[in-house]
Amino acid sequence: MPVRIITDSTADLPKDLAEKYDIGIAPLMVNFQDGSYRDGVDLTPEEFFEKLAESKHMPTTSQVNPPVFVDLYKKELERGRAVISIHLSSKGSGTYQSAVTAKNILDSDNIVVIDSLGYSMGMGLIALEGAKMARQGAGLEEIRDRMLYMRDRMQYVFGVDTLEYLKRGGRLSPVKATIATVMNIKPVLHILDGEIEVLDKVRGRKKVLSRLLQAVEETGEDLANQTLALVHSLCPEEALNIKEMLMERFGPKDVIISQIGCVIGTHVGPGTIAVFYMKG
Repeated sequence: MPVRIITDSTADLPKDLAEKYDIGIAPLMVNFQDGSYRDGVDLTPEEFFEKLAESKHMPTTSQVNPPVFVDLYKKELERGRAVISIHLSSKGSGTYQSAVTAKNILDSDNIVVIDSLGYSMGMGLIALEGAKMARQGAGLEEIRDRMLYMRDRMQYVFGVDTLEYLKRGGRLSPVKATIATVMNIKPVLHILDGEIEVLDKVRGRKKVLSRLLQAVEETGEDLANQTLALVHSLCPEEALNIKEMLMERFGPKDVIISQIGCVIGTHVGPGTIAVFYMKG
């Protein structure tokens, strides 16, 4: 049975790659005072950050509801295709549970739902690998096992200009978000067991970028046989510079650059840059 990969908009997958590999994208919602928008459908990342800068109130975000997944899964099953559906960390959103609910409603063994325990292009890389395998004719169990293998090894390191957005959105506790703002102290974060934690505190933006590269060097393994990913919010030149450094230092197959979307952007704000890769 052919397999279709489905993920959600927080994977921050470049549109051309999602279309090329036929990856289904379920959009989460971002809610401003003037209305609600489907992430990446009604609002592009550029439009979102413009609205964020102009808004007097922080937007909120909403998960994908079960009926959306029921509809997506049902269509694939009717076409004779199995589904692997991978979503942002269950510790940060109810979207994964909505997907599980939809699977239970349809009661099909041809639907697999995976908690990525991560966000953004870390999850996107896993979905992309699954879609490439599906295109080559791999079966449901083989693709699932590979995606779980990647899930358990995916590393997420990112630098933000401020922890304020993560604190307001409830993705980081106020205690963990208490970091010195004087003397230009900047946080470097990572994800452990599906939750955002502070990895380090450095002084100045340049040291943030250096610390990201150091993390890749310390924990990445067999990088020459990997495709890495970078995402950014309103700092494309820095992303290009880091891509060049990653290619030069580690020689990966490729480094995919993508923009942070509306929902992830709500929680990290502008000036964020992240690197995704696998440990051994």
